[in-house]
Formats: sequence, C-alpha cells, structure tokens
Amino acid sequence: MLGNLRKYLALDLAIDPGTANTIVGSTTQPVLLREPSVVTVRENSTGTVQQAVTAVGRQAREMIGRAPGNLRIVHPIRAGVIADLNIAQEMLRRFFVQAQEKRLQIKRPRVVVAVPGESTQVERRAIQQSIIGAGAGSVTMLEVPLAAAIGAGLPVSDASGSMIVDIGAGTTEVGLLSLSGLVARRSIRVAGDRFDEAITQFVRRHFGVLIGEQTAEAIKLELGGAFPTGERHEMEINGRSLNEGIPRSIRISSNEVLEALSAPLAEIVVIVKQALEQTPPELSADLSRRGIMLCGGSARLRDIDRLLMEETGLTVLIADDPDTCVARGCAQALAQIDEVAGIFATE
Repeated sequence: MLGNLRKYLALDLAIDPGTANTIVGSTTQPVLLREPSVVTVRENSTGTVQQAVTAVGRQAREMIGRAPGNLRIVHPIRAGVIADLNIAQEMLRRFFVQAQEKRLQIKRPRVVVAVPGESTQVERRAIQQSIIGAGAGSVTMLEVPLAAAIGAGLPVSDASGSMIVDIGAGTTEVGLLSLSGLVARRSIRVAGDRFDEAITQFVRRHFGVLIGEQTAEAIKLELGGAFPTGERHEMEINGRSLNEGIPRSIRISSNEVLEALSAPLAEIVVIVKQALEQTPPELSADLSRRGIMLCGGSARLRDIDRLLMEETGLTVLIADDPDTCVARGCAQALAQIDEVAGIFATE
C-alpha cells in the first residue's frame, strides 16, 4: 500500500544532464522532459547579475545570437559537469517542477544522475550539490558509459565484453563493460560542440564569413558526414563578412564540411582505438563477435558508424534512439536502485 501511495505523492527521477540537452525521466517514463541546457540571466551595466534566471530550456535557446546586451546566455553544464553551480541549480529546479507537474511532492524525490566516467570528485560533488539544491532528497550517480550501455540494451551484467561509444555534445566516452563494471574507459572533450566549432572556424578561414552557433549546427545536420561517399550536396548560409562587416550569403558543400570535421573525428577514432588496446584478449574475442555500439546525439552524424568500422575492423551498430540511451539507462537503474547498488559511482 505504501508503494502505491508513493507513486502518487512522489516521483523519483533519472537525469542525463547533457551539454546540449538535459533529459529528465522516471521509472515508468524514461523521457518526461527534454530541454536545451541553456539559461538566460539579466545583467546591469556593470556586468553583475541584476535578476535571477529569466528563461531556461527552449525559451532561452531561441535567444542565442539574438539577445540584447543586458541578457547573458549561459550554458551551465559543460562536458557533462557543472560549469556554473547556482545557475545549473536553478535550471534543474525548473526542469524538476515541469517534470513533476501535478504531483504532490510530500517527499523529496530520489534521483539517479549520469556523470562522466572520468569526472573528478570535485566535479561529482558539484553535480550532487546542484541536484540537492534543486529539490532532490538523495542523489545516486551512474557513470555515463554504464548508463548508456544499459539504455542501449547491452548485456552489461554478463561475463563477456561489450563496448559502448557515447558521442554527445560535450564529450565522447568509450567504455568496455563486463560483469556490470568498466574494464576499460577513455574520454575526450571532443564531440558535437567541437564539430560545430570546427565548421565555424572553417567558414571563417575559407570564406571570411562569421556564422553563429545555430547556423553551424544547421550545416552539420544538413551536410555533415564522417566518411567520403562521392556525393556532393550544397546549402546556402548567411553570416557576416569579416572584411566588410555586412551580411553575406555563401554556398558550402558537403565535401567542405567533411574536411572541416576531419580533425575532431580523428581524435574520436584515436580514443576508440586506445580503449581497444586496453581490452584483455578474452574480451577482445567477444568484441569481434559483438562489435561496438554507438549512442549519443552525435552518433546521428552521417556515416560515423562506417568511419569507425573502417578504422577498427569491427561491426559498428547505432542504438535505437541514441540521444536517450543514457537517460533510459538511468531510469532502468532507478527502478532497481535497491537491488543493483554495486553499479553506481561514488564521489
């Protein structure tokens, strides 16, 4: 009876606090809310915060590149860790309120949150503090590679090897799993945001045009690819001429975007190979049969699976709904929090 009452009075939460998006879910609905991890705050003329957070999520994201001088755009989560504690706490508090709408929160919720596998104790304490401050009763941390593997449906508890490559917005995390633990791991702060930066720098260098981050993302989504296909596509983009200071339109091709992305993609390939080099021979045999599972929002980049397949010689699969694997893994762990305590990270 108490268990039935609890589901009406409290909603325990699973959180994937991503650099680009924060996903909040529960045991029954792994994705209750998905919002951009963006906040706007108002400042006075001296640059100090005059007013608390004015907008979060989609509303704040729409202001990027358009906000007046007294509004500051803040990304409080960078590479999966807290970059601005107070603002992250307020953003999460508002997300919690949205996710728990119409619930009578007599008891503060338990929370399972994904943390980067190689985050420091200081970074983990900051995540814990921001979530407690946002309204959680307790916080349990689950490392991103393990959460992603669970969400992708890999047999992480088996005595055999499984490899997950999570390519998000801020980081790429590689994990080799066996018996519900990480046998090998690698992490690099190169992922979707770095792809956008590489495109921005390429356009600036080759065309003399400055573009905004949303334009760079649109180019990546429309023309981005990780492997040459022989096909050429183009799109027209608008920016500001660096020489003349006036608006200018240019055309950019998929071949040029591939060139722009070659350096960050090469860095991702390197850490995947490094993780494979750390793999014990017995587990290497498992990977030769099972291959590599790709997840994360940037796993949607065209032909990134083909690139890794060519570079490693292994089968590479992309998880269903790769953007939400980490959140779904946290939700599954939350549902079994009392039975699987050994899988969770410590401070």
